[in-house]
Amino acid sequence: MNKTIVIGIIMDPIEQINTIKDSTWAMILAAQKRGWQVRYMQQADLFTSNGRVYAESRAVTLLPGQDPWLELSQETTHELAECNAVLMRKDPPFDLEYIYTTYMLELVELQGTVIVNRPQSLRDCNEKFFTTWFPQCAPPTVVTRSAEQLRQFIREHDDCIFKPLDGMGGASIFRVGSNDPNKGVIIETLTQNGTTSIMAQRFIPEISAGDKRILMVDGKAVPYALARIPKAGETRGNLAAGGTGKGVTLSERDVWISEQVGPVLKEKGILFAGLDVIGDYLTEINVTSPTCIRELDKQFELDIAGDLMNAIELRLSA
Repeated sequence: MNKTIVIGIIMDPIEQINTIKDSTWAMILAAQKRGWQVRYMQQADLFTSNGRVYAESRAVTLLPGQDPWLELSQETTHELAECNAVLMRKDPPFDLEYIYTTYMLELVELQGTVIVNRPQSLRDCNEKFFTTWFPQCAPPTVVTRSAEQLRQFIREHDDCIFKPLDGMGGASIFRVGSNDPNKGVIIETLTQNGTTSIMAQRFIPEISAGDKRILMVDGKAVPYALARIPKAGETRGNLAAGGTGKGVTLSERDVWISEQVGPVLKEKGILFAGLDVIGDYLTEINVTSPTCIRELDKQFELDIAGDLMNAIELRLSA
C-alpha cells in the first residue's frame, strides 16, 4: 500500500502502562516499525455529531529504552474514519460506556475502517459465556441465577468453580465444594440474591500446571502458550492474582481446541483473541484486550503483534 496507514488505538491512559509486559505497547511498536502513524485516544475522546464519529486524538511515538519512553503530539480533532484501522484495547469493565463505544465503532466500520475486534462481536461474545458455543472443548458448565441449580451442580461435581460473567483478572472467582459451609453465601453474593446469572464449571485439578493462554491471530493459534501457574495456596493462575508465567509448546489437545474455535473467531471478525485452557478444557475466550504478547515474544523470539499487523494489512488490501 502506497499511502501511510493510520491506525487508531483506544486504550486506558498510556502513561500508566507497564512497558515490560503490556500487549498494547507491542501493537503500537509493531505498527510504528512499519512506518504507520499511530493515534492514541481514550473512550472519553470519542463523540458523534450528525451521524459521524469524531476523535480527539494525539499521534504517539514510542521510544524504547529511553526516558521519557514516549512522545505525544498536540491533540487534534478528526473523523475517526480517517484512521484505516482502529484497535479497541480498553480494558474491562465491560460496562454501558464500553457498549456505547462499540456503537460508535460500528458506525466507523460502516465507512470502511477495520475495527479490531469487530464491535458487534465485542458485544456478543462474552468472555465467559462464549465458551458455551464449544461444549466439546469445555468442562461441564452451567450458567444460571438459580441457587437450587447451582447447589445441584455442586452435588453432581463436588468440586466446582463459580465466577461472575463480567469479571477479569481472576476477580470474584470462588472454588466451592460439597462440604463448604460458605456455599450458600457465595451463591447469594455472586448471584446478588438470584438476580444475576453466573457461571459454574467443574474444577479442573490440572490448574496446578497452569492456566494456559493461547493467543489467536486471525483464527490461527500462536504455537506457544503462556502457562500462568498459581501461587501457593491459590486456585487462580491469573497474573493479576499473583500467578507466574511459563512458556509452553501447544499440546495436541491445545491445537485441537484452537482449530475448533478459530473458524468461528474468523467468521465473527475477531482478529485477536486469547483462549484460556486448563488441562484439556477451554474455560474462557478473551476478546476485549487479551494480553501475554510480550511474555511469549521474549521467551520464544516471536513477533505476535507483527503477525496481527500483517492480518490487519491483509484486511486493508482487500
